[in-house]
Amino acid sequence: MAAWFVYSPAARGGWIWDDPVEVPQNAVLRDPSGLAKIWSGAVGVDYFPLKTTVQWVAWHLWGDDTAGYHGLNIGLHLLSAFLLWRLLAKLGLGAFGAWLGGLLFVVHPLAVESVAWISELKNTLSLPFLLMAMIAWIDYDREVAQASRLPSSKMQAGTPALLWYLLSVLCFFAAMLSKTSVVMLPAVILAYCWWKRGRIARRDYIASLPFFAVAIALGLVTVWYQHHRAIAGAPLNLPGIVSRFAAAGLAMAFYLGKCVFPVGLEPIYPRWDVSPPSPIQFLPWVVIVAMIVWLATRATKPALLPIVVFGLGFFALNLVPVMGLVPMAYLRITWVSDHFAYISLLGVIGLAAAGFGAWHSSSGTSGKIAAVACAALLIAVLAVKARAYDAVFRDEKTLWTYALEHNPDSGTAQGNLGKALFLEGNLPEAEVHFRRAAALNPDDAESHFNLGLVLANTGRQNGAIYEYQTALRLKPSFAEAQDCLGNALLNLGRPAEASDCYQAALRLDPDYPEAHANLGVALAELGRTEEAEQQMEKALQLRPDYPVAEQNLRRLRAQRAP
Repeated sequence: MAAWFVYSPAARGGWIWDDPVEVPQNAVLRDPSGLAKIWSGAVGVDYFPLKTTVQWVAWHLWGDDTAGYHGLNIGLHLLSAFLLWRLLAKLGLGAFGAWLGGLLFVVHPLAVESVAWISELKNTLSLPFLLMAMIAWIDYDREVAQASRLPSSKMQAGTPALLWYLLSVLCFFAAMLSKTSVVMLPAVILAYCWWKRGRIARRDYIASLPFFAVAIALGLVTVWYQHHRAIAGAPLNLPGIVSRFAAAGLAMAFYLGKCVFPVGLEPIYPRWDVSPPSPIQFLPWVVIVAMIVWLATRATKPALLPIVVFGLGFFALNLVPVMGLVPMAYLRITWVSDHFAYISLLGVIGLAAAGFGAWHSSSGTSGKIAAVACAALLIAVLAVKARAYDAVFRDEKTLWTYALEHNPDSGTAQGNLGKALFLEGNLPEAEVHFRRAAALNPDDAESHFNLGLVLANTGRQNGAIYEYQTALRLKPSFAEAQDCLGNALLNLGRPAEASDCYQAALRLDPDYPEAHANLGVALAELGRTEEAEQQMEKALQLRPDYPVAEQNLRRLRAQRAP
């Protein structure tokens, strides 16, 4: 009920941001042999094959109906909440604290972006596997601990322990195949061992080795994909490591603040200027070190140390992959984003749940009533806030209008609002936003490409050609820009040059139906009718519901008929 209250505003919403690329424009989802391409790594800018497999199955179940994808994200988020409830109970937070922790996760506004944005299936899918891996590890550790207390003559390997261990490794592997931001689990389970026993035993290190092997192997695969596909030579404009270190500290403080006080949430936050960093921008690191020292001096107070250190440790460890120390494509837009904190949020929620649980369990009747009343008030406030923010994600125009109200200097938001207006047919306003986006992000290929689109659609083909060529100079692998450059040249009566552009687009993306169809048109104008027919046929193989290609093919065949 709480999940539906929070997420129903966007549940019937449309595609936003990169959703069209992920689903309706993703040819591999329609391909009967798509699963082989997904698992071989032949497609996609990231290697998250389990996530893409789920999308492939989903498309074959309900096609392009966005309600199905929203329902999937909400269902997975709710599953994570139930698993978190179970995990917190196993960690000893008590019935009330564990239940409250799960409910807090359901309604927390910081989770809205991950659940309401269809493309973030990788977040909502990876988290249940991560939680199951942690739960299974705890059960494995419990079985081993019980066996170690038996007399040596009765000690044995124990099938239950082995099964729990294997389940934990397999769940972690599945989580990594959904999204590699879960990579820090090996460090988390060692932190758990330290928390439970005050030390990390040799057997703990040995048992963690398969987790580290999976984390390192798939982590390196992700780094390769980021550099060779997601970034693919495009300028990131990232500062040096010292500046990124300052940004990482600011990011950690930012995320902690949003977890505790989830106000002022935005789809795209302003990007901090850390080139060069000012001394005050290193202040979060000073606070972090001071907190570590303070906690270390209180190691004799076990009531304080386990909960605080493990909760904050979980929070901090799971931010390491997304703090900006490792270059990734999203850093071109901003240093921080709500969906980066989806996993880390659990650490702060765990601390809050532990506090409420301790209050509830250690109080009399009046104290219990007060704890429940305060928890109910907190849940209500967060749920109302989350529901209001979820409504922002119902469509492109609403999302990017909201984003620009809060961050008018975001080139990405300017460009995306321009695209929403372009699709509405409002070309003059779209051009204003596209020009603003290109001015804010002169090195962004898509900004120039979008401006080229609106120029081409208002009859200014020479201006469009200039913008497409600029986009290709910035991103040589931009197949769509090659295709549209061909269209502009074709409109100017230059079919031979247009044909070269279409062929260049197909070298970049051989399964690009529009480029095949457009190449067919150019070849027809050059009098190469038989080749033109072959290109139209290929376009229809790739996209059977392509009426323009079908009409052109019928016309070409009619021309050749005796």
